[in-house]
Amino acid sequence: MNKNLQFQNFSITQFERANLKNQKPMCLWMTGLSGSGKSTIGNALEMAIYKMDKHTYILDGDNLRLGLNCDLNFSNNDRTENVRRVAETAKLMVDSGLIVIVGLISPFRSERDWLRSLFSPNQFKEIYLSTSLNECEKRDAKGLYKMARGGLIKDFTGISSPYEEPLKPELTIDTQNITIDESVKKILNQVKFT
Repeated sequence: MNKNLQFQNFSITQFERANLKNQKPMCLWMTGLSGSGKSTIGNALEMAIYKMDKHTYILDGDNLRLGLNCDLNFSNNDRTENVRRVAETAKLMVDSGLIVIVGLISPFRSERDWLRSLFSPNQFKEIYLSTSLNECEKRDAKGLYKMARGGLIKDFTGISSPYEEPLKPELTIDTQNITIDESVKKILNQVKFT
């Protein structure tokens, strides 16, 4: 860190921003293999929270790779940097008083443990979509698993790159045995936004 920089504190705090929105800001971090349902459930969850008159934003892994993280590949170092950038962005959004829904494979346990440390107690909820590799490969809407199995994609999580399952997530959802609506209800029953 540059010694010439100093963090600036401002008069309006996270508390005031959240109070104005009548909500409790937090980060709902969905992790799981490609095809586990992060984007689909994230979208349905945001719609449900929006109907509760709450202010949200989705940080989706694919969308971020097309913009903020377009300079990163899928090496272990770049995956770590991808998670770091998304975590810092989510932290800023939570500070603004928002409920942030993150859908990111985030394959390494140590990174998820680190990003949890960025947030105040009870502001970070790790939601593990525990859908099996077999089921994710069956879904394979983008054809990525097929390409990875054929050697056309290197460092693909679950095939040629590891995924470390969370040890103590706030919530685990196996999306092959539960509907999207049921998944959303399970999250809403666990998390309170006021």
